Amino acid sequence: MKMVRSYVMGETKRVKIALVNPPPPSPLAFVDYQYPLIGLAYMAAVLEKNGYDVAVVDCPALKMTYKQAEHAIRLFEPDIVGITSVAATFTSALQIARDMKERYSQALIVFGGPHVTVMDEQIIRDHGEVDIIVRGEGEQTIADLAHCVSNSGSKSLNKVKGITFRKETSLVRTPDRPLIEKLDELPFPAYHYFPLRKYQIFGKLGLPMVTSRGCVSQCTFCSVPQIAGKHVRARSPKNVVDELVWIRDEYKADFITFTDEVFTYEKERVLEICSEIKRRKLKVPWDCQTRADCVSREVLAKMRSANCQLVSFGVESGSQKMLNAMKKGTTVQQNEMAIKWAKETGLSVIIYLIVGYPGETKESLKQTFDFIKKTEPDDVYMYLATPYPSTELGDLVKDTCWKISRDWSHYEMQTPVFEKAGLSFEKINNEREIFYNDLYSPSYILRQSLKGTIYSQIMMQNALHQLLWRIKLPWLSANFKKLIRL
Repeated sequence: MKMVRSYVMGETKRVKIALVNPPPPSPLAFVDYQYPLIGLAYMAAVLEKNGYDVAVVDCPALKMTYKQAEHAIRLFEPDIVGITSVAATFTSALQIARDMKERYSQALIVFGGPHVTVMDEQIIRDHGEVDIIVRGEGEQTIADLAHCVSNSGSKSLNKVKGITFRKETSLVRTPDRPLIEKLDELPFPAYHYFPLRKYQIFGKLGLPMVTSRGCVSQCTFCSVPQIAGKHVRARSPKNVVDELVWIRDEYKADFITFTDEVFTYEKERVLEICSEIKRRKLKVPWDCQTRADCVSREVLAKMRSANCQLVSFGVESGSQKMLNAMKKGTTVQQNEMAIKWAKETGLSVIIYLIVGYPGETKESLKQTFDFIKKTEPDDVYMYLATPYPSTELGDLVKDTCWKISRDWSHYEMQTPVFEKAGLSFEKINNEREIFYNDLYSPSYILRQSLKGTIYSQIMMQNALHQLLWRIKLPWLSANFKKLIRL
């Protein structure tokens, strides 16, 4: 944990805020955090800009136990403890909140993140260890909460937009906070609060950037539009490249990942970003994720010429029937063409798939595997359909009365969390295992090692991890990623 102190003249109270990334649901998950949390980095930057004292307790990177996390937070003596979580880390977040309430009850416990945003009322009712929930984007809201504590304790919480809290025996839900439209006005993420050395891989540091927020798509499995809005808010090309230069110079980043939901949604803006990167002669490798219907051969070629080395596509399925069920809004043919264009321009390609969606059959699963064989992406991330709260998939599973788990630690898209008719998750997992055993062969590892990019090295690492596990070297497999970070 790194702490940075700031001072503002004339404040009634100099407020301290600890921002916490809780431990993952299992010890092995520690090795899967490739980047610092950009949401916490933005909040740290806004708080720092407003003159507050900030600490980030990054449990996954530092491999902290609950006890160690609670001790580190108490050492900072915060007035506010802001804990972020997704569904899978919600139980961990609650444990830290309980520990803080027991040993440091004077701090205001604030939760944020996608999971609590859509379940705010239930969580405030059921969990007394949580004082306040921040709904949606948190940068301005956490600054307003710090201002409340600075000047009048928590007496003026009613005036803070976008929060849910209890007042005596009642629940208070203030009006939604408008989304931040002028993203250029946000300070750049404050990564100096994070243990960046822990994120190095093969001695290289990758950092995330976001150039836009929101998504116009209505995929049934995704909650992004509910959190970040159903329209896209984009930063200017100049502002984006300014940050790219700043991250390179300030943090010595070796590569950048653009984490926008659909980086190429506005094609002309992407072309301008690429032109600006080339004009400034920046050589930092970068990657992004997008959709097949939001790229063209021209855009992909321009990205490659601006040192993009990898593009990830949310393909989801090789079956048109399943794409339609997910309301993906793309076709199998579009996905095939996008991958073909990307590979022709020299880009590495990763595809994301969702299997086990209601209606999945042996035939639709076979179509997905056939799609992979035909398009030959460099890597495949295959996830199980997971019914997150307040998504259309979540409502479908609930309305169909299938048995569903509420053990949130299993909501990491690798563990089945609901029972359904049709093709069983056991059968799907068997097919997944066979597929990955075939994909991650010694020849695959050799091909990736010869490419020489940081992305091919990461792919090689994932494949070797799988191979070591398959040949019954589980200790070496479990510790392989840890060893290469040394």
